[in-house]
This record gives sequence, structure tokens and C-alpha cells, in this order.
Amino acid sequence: MIQRRSLLAAGAALTAAPAVAQNTRATTLRFVPQANLSVLDPIFTTATVTGNHGYYVYDTLYGVDARLAPKPQMVEGHETSSDGLTWRFRLREGLRFHDGAPVRSADCIASIKRWCAREPFGQLLARVVDEWSATDDRNFQVRLKRAFPLLLDALAKPDSSTLFIMPERIAATDPGRAVTEVVGSGPFRFVAAEYNSGSRVVYEKFDAYVPRSEAPSWTSGGKVAHFRRIEWHILPDPATAAAALQNGEVDWWERPHPDLGPLLARARDVRREVTDPLGRLAVMRMNCLHPPFDNVAIRRAVRLSVLQEDYMRASRGDERTDWDINRSLWPRGTPYNADEGAAMMPGDLDRARAALREAGYANQRAVIINPTDFPDIGPLGQVSADRLKRIGMNIDLAESDWGTVVQRRNNREPVDRGGWSMLHTTGGATAWANPALSFLVRGQGLQGWFGWWSSPRAEELAEAWLFSTDPERQKALAGELGRHALEDAAFLPLGQFRIRTAFRRDLTGMLEGSSPYPWNLRRG
Repeated sequence: MIQRRSLLAAGAALTAAPAVAQNTRATTLRFVPQANLSVLDPIFTTATVTGNHGYYVYDTLYGVDARLAPKPQMVEGHETSSDGLTWRFRLREGLRFHDGAPVRSADCIASIKRWCAREPFGQLLARVVDEWSATDDRNFQVRLKRAFPLLLDALAKPDSSTLFIMPERIAATDPGRAVTEVVGSGPFRFVAAEYNSGSRVVYEKFDAYVPRSEAPSWTSGGKVAHFRRIEWHILPDPATAAAALQNGEVDWWERPHPDLGPLLARARDVRREVTDPLGRLAVMRMNCLHPPFDNVAIRRAVRLSVLQEDYMRASRGDERTDWDINRSLWPRGTPYNADEGAAMMPGDLDRARAALREAGYANQRAVIINPTDFPDIGPLGQVSADRLKRIGMNIDLAESDWGTVVQRRNNREPVDRGGWSMLHTTGGATAWANPALSFLVRGQGLQGWFGWWSSPRAEELAEAWLFSTDPERQKALAGELGRHALEDAAFLPLGQFRIRTAFRRDLTGMLEGSSPYPWNLRRG
């Protein structure tokens, strides 16, 4: 098994974090994010750090509460025709973008269309939309070809690939190209002049934002900004981040390194909490466009090699409190979870080696793109490289910073032209809870997530689930879909874990949720 990563070694001797001025401490929150913010467009990428950035800057038509029920956010509410084919929405009064322009129906429609072009849930919705139309600047409607029971759930989708509202002129950007101008209508505005990728991201309170009156709950309710300024300090070295938190030079470290848990637990002025009890699922994705993983038999051989304990111990440590085995593409704690068991994923290298030979593997080079600055993900790629070499694969572990991984995973070319063969990532359990939300089980080919697995059968099952009105039938369809995707090795689950975020004790108002929400927080 791969030994615990060596990130700590590089910074173990560092005892001081970057100096931070103290005269603005009362009004400034200093935050250490999980990774560098290299892509600013949360519609273009599913990178969690970009989605977190999105919640600062943008607002949503609907949010979800702690039970994942959709709640009005930018809209006052909606009306539905008796046949369920026409939905009418009315925006709240006084919504404004950070550039001073009012939020209009046209902005919402353009944002929805761009989101639908990239997001699996949105693509299901787009298939049944006859027309989006603006009645006036505050009212718009959607006319459907057939009833879509989960329309509000789509508009409220939390976590990655959230429908954020942008000005029409920006939302008109080609969905295949990332926007670089960051203008939203959320509680904080992005300070472009102070953005330095790899070092710092700055947000300032948007005084024209009018929060809802309801209490905040996950992504819904009143998003009250108490801090005038929030600074993200990119500190990839865990020892530096830990020292900065203990010394009060930063206020909140989103994802502390598991090895530093005992140290932070002993720190008198630091609290550690699990704010997302369902946690995150770690997964492996193979590129289905090119050899060797365009061959499903080779992907299945890799599946036989996966031993989740190795992955979890490498990335989360030996303490079992915060991680679990989960041999399913439906996360634990979600409605359709059913561990498929050791028969599907035995972690047997001998069986995997034999299956690889039977599949006709011809020693093609497989490139694993893997981050060195993302402690939750980096060890996963290292374990895969080790285990796949042991079953006889020609593995090239291409390690780089996370931003480079995020950029390179867009490349659909073969590996000799800068492409890739395998990557690893994690995602919130709530984001992968059903066939409409989860891209893990969707077989959309070139229209789908990086790796581009194609399965008409998966799409048939997802659509049948979506339009079924029988809960038992839905459960059976979701079970079949999850097994089909795992049998085909669309993604491979590597374990499920919970994160204990760490913050200074004088920080209050921390909310539950799968993202580090910045509203409701204050000092003292």
C-alpha cells in the first residue's frame, strides 16, 4: 500500500504563516480553501472550489434546505398550470447585479440555457422544454412538451453544477468556453483587481444585496453577510495552514490534513466540526475515448483491483471514525445506496491481472493526471498508480498542481497529444443522490462529464426514473442504473469520508451544508 503522502515533510519546519494585518480583523474573514481557484466559471467546471466561489458571488432562483427541499431564493414564487406544462416565475423586487444593472427575466433565461447545455440534470430538462419566454423584466415562464416533476429540484440543484444567475451578456458566452468576467448578484462581489491565482482571492460585501427574511438553511433562506471582506489564502502546505490557524493569522481552514487532526484538536482556540454529515464519495474516472480504457473489459479488470481500504487509509488515515467502505455509485445515506459487495469490487490483484490478460491489454501507456496540492485527491492517484503497475499496466503518473489537472481533463486527445487516461476526484453525497443529480451514472458520451462514458441504456434508465411516479419503480430503476454503471466501470467508488473543518473559536454562525457557506458568519 502507498505510504501516507509526503506533503507534510516539505513544510514541517515551517512555523509561521504569511503575515496578515490585524487592524481590519473584526470585519475581515481569512479563509484557507481546499485548493487553488484556477477556473472562475462555476457553469464551465464541476471543480468544487469553483462551485464554492460561485456561492459567494452569484445567487440562485431556488435553494435547498437541510432536507434538500427546493425553496424560493431569487424568485418570490411560481404558478403552475393544471396540466403541469406551464410554469410562471416572478423575481423578487430590487435584485441587482454587482455592476449596478437590475436582474431581469432575460438574464435568468440566458443563464438557464447555458447551464442546461452543460449539466446532466439540465440536459434532461432541456429535452422537454418547448419554450422559455420573458413576460416582462420580473416575470418569465417555461412551457414544457411533457410534465417534468423535478423542475424545481433542477433549478435548486446544490453543490457542483449549480444553476447560478449571470447577466445575459455574460451568460450568452459559448457553454464550451469559460467566462472570465465575474459579475453576480449574490451577497459578495469578486474583487478582480486583487485576484492572484495560487495566492489570494478577495471578496467584498455587496451592500445592494437584499437577503430573504427566512432563516438560512443550506443554500436557501437569508444570506446575511456580516463580514465586509473575505480573503482566501491559498496555502497548499498543510503545516503552514495549521500554524496560521493556530496563530490566528487565518480564521477558517476548510479541509485540514487528517494527519493534523490531533494537533488541531489540542489547540485551545480552534474548533473542529463535521458540517456535512453525509460527507463525500471518492471516485476514479477512466477516459473511455482512447486505449486502453475504451475497452470495457480492461476497465472491469481495473475494477477488480480496487481495494477501498488502501485508498481511504492513504488519503484519510488509519482512524475509521470519518470514513467508510461503499462499493456503490449511490453514496451512503442517500435513498438508493446498496453496497454491491466484494463480488463486484474484491480488491484482488491476481483476479485483476488475469482479467487484464484476457481483455487483450497490449501494454498501452495509461496516464494518470494527479494533483500534488490537493490532499484529498492526490493520494488516490498514487494508490491507483501502484496497484495498476502491480497488475501489469504501463502507468505514467503525471503529477502537477490542481489547476493544471482541471485544465488538462478537458483534453479529449490521445495521451501522446496531451490527453489523459485516468483521474480521481471527490464529490458531495447530496450531489450524487439520484439519477437526475448524479453524473456518476449517466452515459452521455461527449455531452457528459470528463471521461465521456457512453451508454444509451444508462440514459434510458435515468429518463425512466425521472418520469416514473411510483417510488418502488423508481427504486428498482435506480438500483439497475447504479449496477449497470458500476459493472461498466463508468466510475469506480473508492470510499466515502467526512471532513472535519477547523476554525477559530471566536467565529460563530457556522452553517451545515456541503459547501463552506460564507453567510451568517460573524466574529464573537
